[in-house]
Amino acid sequence: MKIVLDTNILVSALITKGTPPDLLYQAWSVGDFGLVPSDRQFDELTRVLAYEKLQRYIKPQAASVLLANMQEMAEMVTGLRKVDYSPDPDDNWIIATALQGGADYIVSGDKRDMISITSVEDIKIMTANDAIDILLP
Repeated sequence: MKIVLDTNILVSALITKGTPPDLLYQAWSVGDFGLVPSDRQFDELTRVLAYEKLQRYIKPQAASVLLANMQEMAEMVTGLRKVDYSPDPDDNWIIATALQGGADYIVSGDKRDMISITSVEDIKIMTANDAIDILLP
């Protein structure tokens, strides 16, 4: 099973332990599913994790481990094609990542735009809570 974890899920995983985003991150880190990020998401995550306002919530070591694990263990997608499925243009490259990477699911915390789409082609879009129900019954 391949999953795209939206950037907001990965950041949340580092901020709050024991929550559905953290449980998904831990499940991926032990090989329960394949993570499919893109080089664009990696760049965004690197930038976001460096935000000063997040520094008091995220330990630099935890951020470094996440980024290193993404480079070593994830199936990085490059050269994204343009798609237009979401009203938020910033969501479209996450969808493009899933399509190009052959993902089964996109997990996002963006209820207004991403979650409201529910699916694109054969890819289901869901919340972290829903993903936990599927992955960790």
